[in-house]
Amino acid sequence: MRIKKLIALFFAFFAITGASAQAKKYNIHTVAFYNFENLFDTINGPNNDEEWLPKGIQNWTSAKYKQKLHNLSRVLSEIGTGENPNNSPTLIGGCEIENRGVLEDLVKEPLLINKDYGIIHFDSPDKRGIDVALLYQKKHFKPTSYKNIPLLIYRSQEGKDDKKDKDEATDDKAETGKDDRVYTRDQLLVTGFLDGEEVNIIVNHWPSRSGGEKKSAPFREAAGRLNRTIMDSIYKINPNAKIITMGDLNDGSYNKSVKEGIGAKRKKEEVKPFGVYNPFEEMFYKGNATLFYRDAGDIFDQIMVSETLIQKDFSSFRYWKAGIYNKPYMITKSGQYKGYPLRHSSNEIGYSDHFPVYIYLIKEVK
Repeated sequence: MRIKKLIALFFAFFAITGASAQAKKYNIHTVAFYNFENLFDTINGPNNDEEWLPKGIQNWTSAKYKQKLHNLSRVLSEIGTGENPNNSPTLIGGCEIENRGVLEDLVKEPLLINKDYGIIHFDSPDKRGIDVALLYQKKHFKPTSYKNIPLLIYRSQEGKDDKKDKDEATDDKAETGKDDRVYTRDQLLVTGFLDGEEVNIIVNHWPSRSGGEKKSAPFREAAGRLNRTIMDSIYKINPNAKIITMGDLNDGSYNKSVKEGIGAKRKKEEVKPFGVYNPFEEMFYKGNATLFYRDAGDIFDQIMVSETLIQKDFSSFRYWKAGIYNKPYMITKSGQYKGYPLRHSSNEIGYSDHFPVYIYLIKEVK
């Protein structure tokens, strides 16, 4: 009889605590990153955009450009809507963007215009003319400072050539100037207030694997170190700073650029003060992917958060969970690339060769 009473008390306790937990309410924001894959307009600009013109190799017409904008806007309007009543992400990092003009066209799309996105964008020295940027919902995020931080890398830093990697898939050819510098994307640092709380965001598109993974690895390792330097400079000003770094890293969560350069950890319990948690490392080892090459998947698109965002006190915004957005309409249905992200081809305007990634930030409402 005594055991039965103890069991009854046990279930009663969890019924009460469960009801208490259900009564809690949270503010929630989605933070996303998406490689827009060749978001070019049809205007001949000062960058290397000849391929993406009406008379270029891609035969990139106004109709195709408009379809591309519509496709991207559909994805962006839906990311995170499953568990976020605000719908669409509050913050969106993007890459493979030709200029500010294409972003202005994108945020005016019918599916996005009511979200009132602001734009933070700088032209980078990338010879192909592609940049990174941040879109933000003006009613929730108020930027206070932003700057582009150059990644200075040189051909003399290259590793040894690996013949097995010579044909590594990439649409992103690094170019070298007369000074031996490899001209690539800057890293974008944005600081602002998310519903009144200061947050720092770094948006990345690290150097490609052009020429082979091993040969180009030192470039991405330099990018990881630059990322870490930016974080450390933020911590010198505010040891309690909240930092989110995201992007297409052209490396996996297990690579040296991420593990040593940034110092990212796979498990929350491994993260020390000033450290970084990478939820996408665990997702990779569970078989998830944001892109594919030769039937092998990987997660090059990642969002990482500072230790200050994984603390258990939800009286301010904290990391909740992460995901990869890969709905059926974004996936190739048949043929050689069945199961891959549905990208642009000669007979179809797709979405991107990457799936977007996202995280949720939540804060308890008292």
